[in-house]
Amino acid sequence: MTLGNLLILCLIFLDGAATGDLCPFRRSIDVIEGEYFFLCSPGSEQDTFQNESYMGNWYKKNEENVTLIQETSRIVSNGSILEFWPAELSDSGIYSYKLSNGNHSVTEWTLNVLKRNKNSCFNQNHLHMETRSAGSGYSLKCNTVTRNTGGNVTWYKNCSFHTLTTEGELNFNTLRLSDSGIYTCRILITHEGKVFYTTSTTNLKVKKDTPEFVIPKITEPTEAYIETKTGKDEVLNCTVFRGYSVALNVIFYWLINDKRAEQCSDSSNCACQGNYEYFNLGNELYASKRLWIKKVTDEDMNHNYTCILIVPGKMQKQTVRLKKGNISDLPPHLFTTGVIVAILSSCVAVLLVVLGGIFRVDLVLLYRDITGKDETVGDGKEYDAFVSYLKDCITTNDGEGKFALEILPKTLEEHFGYKLCIFERDITPGGAVVDDVLSFIDKSRRLIVILSKNYVSDKVMYELESGLHKALVERKIKIILIEYMPISDYNFLPKSLALLPSWRVVQWKKDQSLPLNSRFWKNLRYLMPAKTFKSNSGSPNNFLELVSEQETQSLTAYWKTKTFI
Repeated sequence: MTLGNLLILCLIFLDGAATGDLCPFRRSIDVIEGEYFFLCSPGSEQDTFQNESYMGNWYKKNEENVTLIQETSRIVSNGSILEFWPAELSDSGIYSYKLSNGNHSVTEWTLNVLKRNKNSCFNQNHLHMETRSAGSGYSLKCNTVTRNTGGNVTWYKNCSFHTLTTEGELNFNTLRLSDSGIYTCRILITHEGKVFYTTSTTNLKVKKDTPEFVIPKITEPTEAYIETKTGKDEVLNCTVFRGYSVALNVIFYWLINDKRAEQCSDSSNCACQGNYEYFNLGNELYASKRLWIKKVTDEDMNHNYTCILIVPGKMQKQTVRLKKGNISDLPPHLFTTGVIVAILSSCVAVLLVVLGGIFRVDLVLLYRDITGKDETVGDGKEYDAFVSYLKDCITTNDGEGKFALEILPKTLEEHFGYKLCIFERDITPGGAVVDDVLSFIDKSRRLIVILSKNYVSDKVMYELESGLHKALVERKIKIILIEYMPISDYNFLPKSLALLPSWRVVQWKKDQSLPLNSRFWKNLRYLMPAKTFKSNSGSPNNFLELVSEQETQSLTAYWKTKTFI
C-alpha cells in the first residue's frame, strides 16, 4: 500500500461523515463515455485500515461471468475506490468489492456508460429534473461525483457558456420564467499530466402558473444626453418594464425642470406628454409614455427632462438633457449652399428641393465614399447584419431561398464589403437555436428581415421580436425590412414595430433590382452602416458579375412564371 493511499484511508477513517459523502449509496449509476468517474464501497475503508493484511479487489459481472478487474493506466484501484480515466462504453456492467478475508459488500452497482451525443453537451438520458416556482430563491447544485472538492465549476445553459463559479452551486436570488433551461456543470480534473472532466446536467423548469415577484424599472431613456438641433421636433420615450406573465400597475410621467409636463391636446403648442402605450416583447411586458418637444429652441437645451416612476415604497427617476449635435449624414455646408441658391431663385430652390429628395440616397453614398466614413470601427460588433427569413420549406432552388442565401450575401459581402450572419451558413449545428439567435443578433449592427407572404412562423417572428427588443429597449440595433414580394397588409407584424422612430421597406423588383447600381442596392446600402471598402467588381452596370449568365437566365424564367398574391 502506497503512502498516498494510506493517508487517504486514515483521513476517511478519522472522519466518518466524509465516507458517506464520498461513497453515496447508488445502486444504478449512469455516466457518459469519455468522462472521469469512480466507484466506491462505503464502509470498506475502516475494514482495510483495521486489517492491513487483507487486500481488497474489485469484480465485474457480465452475463453471469464474474471476473477480477485488472488495474491498467485507465482503470485504477485505490483500495475501495475504483477510478476510470475515463469511462468507456465497454465498462458497462455489474461491479462488486470483496476483501481477501471473505468479507465483501452486499451491494452491487450497475454501471451504465451512455454514448456521448456529438451534437450536444449532454445526453437526454442523463438529465436530472427540477421544477421550481417563479419569484423564489433557488440554488442549483452540481450533482457530478468527484473526489476533487476545489477548483472552478463551469456552467452552461442550453449548451452555451453561462457563468463560472468557485462552488458547486448556481444561485438564483429570484427565479424568472426566462431562467428555465437545461444547465450543465463541468469540473476539470488533472491526472498524470492529462486533463479530464466530469459533468452533470439538470433540466430546470420554472412554473408559469405562479406570479413572479418583479420590481418595475425604467428601461428608457438610458442616455444622459440626446443630440438634436434647433427647430427640430424631438420625441423622448419613457419606457417602463412591468413584469413577465403578470403585468403590474405602474404610474409614471415626465417632469420638465421638476414641473409635471402638461398632457397633449389639439391646442398644445409647447412640450407635452402623451398617454400610456402598452406593448410586449416576448413574455416581457412594457408601458411607454412619450414627451413631444415641438421645434427645439436654445432654451430647451437648458431644461432637465425627467421620467418619474412611482412604485410602492420608493420612486425611480431617469433624467435626460438635449444637446446640439450633427445628426445629419450630410455636412452643414451643403445645406447652407442650398439655402443661398434658394434665395437667388425661387424656381431653382424648388428644383433643388425636388432633386434633393430624389437623390438624397445617392448624395449620402457619395459623401461616404469621398470621406471614407466608417461607423463600424470600435463598436465591438462582429457582423454588419443578421439576415432573418423564412427557413421552413425553403431551398436554394426556390426564389426566396436563392435571394437570401446567394444573391444578398454575394452582393453585400463581395461587392460592398459587408459581413453578414446567415443562420444556416454561420451558426454551428447542434447548439441551442434560441440562444444562438440571440447571441448572433447581439453581435450584429443591423437586422435584415426578408418579408414575404409566408414569413409568419415561430422561428422568424422570434428573430424579429428579439431585434425589436434590441431596437426599442436597448437601442443597440436598427431594423431593415426587405419586401421580397408585394405585401398590402402589414398587420401580421408585431404592433411594437410602430414605436420605432423611423423604418423603411426596401422593395425587391425582380430583374430590375439585380444590377449593382439599381435603386434597391443603393437604398439597402444607405440603411446599412457606413463602411470603407475597395471593390474589385468593375463597372456597376454589369450585373452579370453578380450572377452567372446561366443563373440570370434561369432566374429570369422563374420570375416570369411567378404569380404574386
